[in-house]
Amino acid sequence: MIFRIFAIPLIIMALSSCNRNRSTADLIIENAVIYTADSGFTIYTAMAVAKGRVLALGDDRYIRENFEADSVFDAGGKAIYPGFIDAHCHFYGYSLIKQYADLSYASSFQQVLDILENHYSEYPSAWLAGRGWDQNNWPGRSFPDNTALNRIFPDVPVVLVRVDGHAVLVNDAAIAASGITPDSISDPGMAHMKNGKFSGIFLESYADRFREMIPEPSAGEKSVLLKEAAANCYSVGLTMVADAGLDASTIDFIDSLQQENELLMAVYAMISPTDENINRYLKKGIRVQPRLSVRAVKLYADGALGSRGACMIEPYSDQPGNYGLLTITPEELGRICLMAYDRGFQVNTHAIGDSAVRTVLNVYSNYLLPDNDFRWRIEHAQIVHPDDFSKFGEFAIIPSVQATHATSDMGWAGTRIGQARLKNAYAYRKLMLQNGWIPNGTDFPIEGISPVNTFYASVARKDLKGNPPKGFQKENALTREEALRSITIWAAKACFEENRRGSLEPGKNADFVILDRDIMTVPEKEIPLSRVFATYIDGNPVYNR
Repeated sequence: MIFRIFAIPLIIMALSSCNRNRSTADLIIENAVIYTADSGFTIYTAMAVAKGRVLALGDDRYIRENFEADSVFDAGGKAIYPGFIDAHCHFYGYSLIKQYADLSYASSFQQVLDILENHYSEYPSAWLAGRGWDQNNWPGRSFPDNTALNRIFPDVPVVLVRVDGHAVLVNDAAIAASGITPDSISDPGMAHMKNGKFSGIFLESYADRFREMIPEPSAGEKSVLLKEAAANCYSVGLTMVADAGLDASTIDFIDSLQQENELLMAVYAMISPTDENINRYLKKGIRVQPRLSVRAVKLYADGALGSRGACMIEPYSDQPGNYGLLTITPEELGRICLMAYDRGFQVNTHAIGDSAVRTVLNVYSNYLLPDNDFRWRIEHAQIVHPDDFSKFGEFAIIPSVQATHATSDMGWAGTRIGQARLKNAYAYRKLMLQNGWIPNGTDFPIEGISPVNTFYASVARKDLKGNPPKGFQKENALTREEALRSITIWAAKACFEENRRGSLEPGKNADFVILDRDIMTVPEKEIPLSRVFATYIDGNPVYNR
């Protein structure tokens, strides 16, 4: 890898190099390795910041000769990057995570039950909620039923959300509270039955119904939870998140915290396609504020691979006859696309299976001309039929991916779809080449929040234990430069934010992160060991280690 280090400065205005004419900055950083992520991937050693913006970059001597500041930080050779951006996550959902018992580390269903009993004894409540279970990590890898839940919690409604958020296990008390009956299920694939009764497993829209029944915290509690979530994000270097599916009330609440400077995190809000959201936002056009953008609608075309809800062209290899679920008709997708097209809104559609991806590509292509700049996205794009890759480039459709999904799923994905289809799954390099860029995220809280882990999974194609030793389908790894761009400037571009975020250039927001080691140069195995030394938003520290 070749990096270009330039001493010639970039500045907003012509400045004299005479000390007596030095301009005033709020902050000067020197003795650093500053990766700008600009078009030339330029690297500098010093930077001046004023009024929340990058004022100039250059070598130490140039910045010292042309700028002065009361605050001068000697970085001691540490690496500095543009603030990391998560192009697809569930920030608000993550903030509510303390409502739930953490089931992510359960290695069996019995351990799930043990965690629930301990959680309920410590935090008794009207509803018992848990999140993060994954039957693929248990002996047998089979979906559980609710028999044990009914025995242990006969009167307390229990809702356990699977790791991907697309399936729940609920007890009979929760089913009774929902009013759902076997006769009311419109699609039998959405509910698992056992001996003529609900087993407790519900998928997609029915899973959503149970999740929505869990009581929300009060406004005061939500404020605390959102600020705690933001603090966690700052500690891993995140300065902006794209929240994939929010309602108007939540957007209003986030906006109110931002207006009061209680929430410094920038949020790109994708609206959920409810009538209220469509009438309030989509039909009125885009809304862009200093820390909040509302200019995208989030749709779902299918479910998740782990719960066999991803819609496939051919049946699942481990469940013949099951093709998964298409959760939106092409006609309904087209109706919303037309509204979005007319009002300049971005359309971001979740599609994981190759059939769902094909459906979305075909519908999008009815509205998009080649070389358009609408930046309509397919979220995840996990499995793509070989015939369909070129459509991303032909119609400038953006694949929005999450590199850690590949390393989380690699142990069982081949069983689900077979080795032939697996070769065209999690194909991030092949997808990146279609348009020459690709945004990256985590989908947290489905995955962890760390963008450094996203970077590592993109480059190494390994899990945090270093497996597999040669990397999972390493031909689809990104280079380190591409991986850094995918969590900075390309993530910003996917949200139409590249003119103010995503790179360190004069005039842009002074959002940056300092790491304790240089992920661009350290041995691959050391990348996950990197820790954030400091995170800055608008030139102000929001996290210091």
